[in-house]
Amino acid sequence: MTIALSTVIIYAKDMHRTARFYSENFGYETSGDVREGLIELRPAAGGAEILIHQAAKSLRLGSAAVKMSFAVKDVQKFVEAAKATGVAFGAVHQANGYAFANTKDPDGNSVSVSSRKFRD
Repeated sequence: MTIALSTVIIYAKDMHRTARFYSENFGYETSGDVREGLIELRPAAGGAEILIHQAAKSLRLGSAAVKMSFAVKDVQKFVEAAKATGVAFGAVHQANGYAFANTKDPDGNSVSVSSRKFRD
C-alpha cells in the first residue's frame, strides 16, 4: 500500500488573509469561498492541497512543531521575488547540496522554501 500526503490543514485567525498568503506567494489556486467551514487551496504545480480552517479563539497559533516546506529550484530568486511582495524570508542557507530559507505565515506558522528536491 502506498500512502501520500494529500492535505495540510492550517488553523487561522483570519481565514481569508491566510488563504491570500498561500495563493499570492506560493501559487495555490482558490476561489476564497468558505465551504463546510474551510477555504480550499489547490496546488497549481501538484502536491498536497491546503485547507484553511477557522482557529478557535483559545488556540495558540504558531507554536506547533510543524513546518511546511515548498520546493523551488532557485531559492535566492524566490526569496528576492517574495520580498517585492512584502514577504520577508530570513537568510538563504546552504546545506548538503541544496539551499533553503525560512519565514512565517500570517498566523506564525513556520514556512520554508527549499531546493532539496532538485539537488543532484
